[in-house]
Amino acid sequence: MATNPAHVDEGKTFLGHPRGLFVLFFAEMWERFSYYGMRALLIFYLVQHWMFSDSEASVIYGAYTALVYITPVVGGYLADRYLGQRKAVLFGAVLLTFGHFLMAFEGTGGGQADPAINMFWLALSFIIVGSGFLKANISVIVGQLYARTDIRRDPAYTIFYMGINLGAALGSLIAGYLGQTYGWKYGFGAAGIGMLLGLIVFVIGKPTLLGRGESSNPARLEQKTLGIKFEWLLYALSFAAVGLVWILIQYQSLVGGLLMGAGAILVGYILYTAVFKLPKDDRDRIFAALYLIFGSILFWALFEQAGSSLNLFTDRSVDRNLFGFDVPASMFQSINAIYIVLLGPVFAMLWTWLARRGLEPSSPAKFGLGIVQLGLGFLVLVAGATAAGTGNLTPVIFIFLIYLLHTTGELCLSPVGLSAMNRLAPAHLAGLIMGTWFFASATGNFAAGLIAAAAGAEGAGPEQVIDVYSRVGWIAVGVGVGMIVIAPLVKRLMHLDRLRDAEPHLAGQEEIGEPQAAGLHTERELK
Repeated sequence: MATNPAHVDEGKTFLGHPRGLFVLFFAEMWERFSYYGMRALLIFYLVQHWMFSDSEASVIYGAYTALVYITPVVGGYLADRYLGQRKAVLFGAVLLTFGHFLMAFEGTGGGQADPAINMFWLALSFIIVGSGFLKANISVIVGQLYARTDIRRDPAYTIFYMGINLGAALGSLIAGYLGQTYGWKYGFGAAGIGMLLGLIVFVIGKPTLLGRGESSNPARLEQKTLGIKFEWLLYALSFAAVGLVWILIQYQSLVGGLLMGAGAILVGYILYTAVFKLPKDDRDRIFAALYLIFGSILFWALFEQAGSSLNLFTDRSVDRNLFGFDVPASMFQSINAIYIVLLGPVFAMLWTWLARRGLEPSSPAKFGLGIVQLGLGFLVLVAGATAAGTGNLTPVIFIFLIYLLHTTGELCLSPVGLSAMNRLAPAHLAGLIMGTWFFASATGNFAAGLIAAAAGAEGAGPEQVIDVYSRVGWIAVGVGVGMIVIAPLVKRLMHLDRLRDAEPHLAGQEEIGEPQAAGLHTERELK
């Protein structure tokens, strides 16, 4: 059977995939190097350098990561409507590079009275807005390299996800070690260099994208508005948005209100579009996508304890001595990413092997399996800490075990979710649906900050952290089992047996019009 049934022009291939996939792989790898390198240090930077309490730092951390994931909704819309994904990614990379280098200016330290803290808030603001343009859109370009029914899509996203996590592992190890050993500016500076490399790779690799991700309305970008080209007006307004984010990141309660209001508007708009403007199959697919999106919120709310409460727990309550070396806690943030690099190919081959035999779990079932494993990870750590006894350090093996179970859960949910969003969304809603996927991550990340704040409330010890982990672990297992039970019902809404490919249009963009009859495939072939 042909692996590219819609005959999309993909140019030369490498390892059976378009070369553009590997350009996106390396660009995203360096972007993730910068993001996760900074993320590994952030909670410690807030607590040890700016002297925030654990609870305050956790809420700031949650607000920051939430904003990083909410801005792709706007970035995805602007790319869909005006800029195209490639220009959006390029602009986002420039903002991110600037923001990461600003993080290297740490001031004298010693508390929040240092005026340099304003530079810190500004750096976070540039990173947040830059992520909005880059995050959703680079994932969309991956999808545009393949036909919607191409059986290589899930493996391609898993390969792409390996690039994400290779960068995350290197960033956590290198920036984490430099930051906690030699000084914050060295760790954050290394993250900035990683982002600059990602920008360079993306610019050099443009020809391999074969026109994917270009603007659907280039004439509009050239038109003048307020005396300047509309494209440049969009960039200017985006710089102005940095100022708005500068306020939001300092007043975290505003982020919670923004999430509730924007979430209601976003879901309402998608439901209105699905009910009144889409044919039945596309409407049902949107409902299935929203189900998966809501399911991911719980996953990220618990998974993202890694960078906050679990990071602090590892620093204070875990025996971190490995082979005679006291490993900085931030370096343990690399474990999840290393596991994904090692296990990603295994899962990619597993799904393909099962698909060829008609045994692969559906995407909704994979989501349930992922959430069950997430809960089991917390329960394993609880068991290890309880066995160690009050006042004793938890053996480090249990940190490796919680990350192992969280990683296998993530591999069942995150790359599968990325692929499902691209597959289920009509072409003209691809960026918005992908942005909504990241919006769910934003909501989960903000909730993660609140959970971490509860675990690190004033005067709390490791026992309270373990108590919180025990409760959320059992909740996750229960919800995951429920999702597995109802997975067949959700699978029907996806109508995979009637999924069709759109005509290639405008140098590889998917056309919104009538699909090709040749795009019909059986569900087994689609999987």
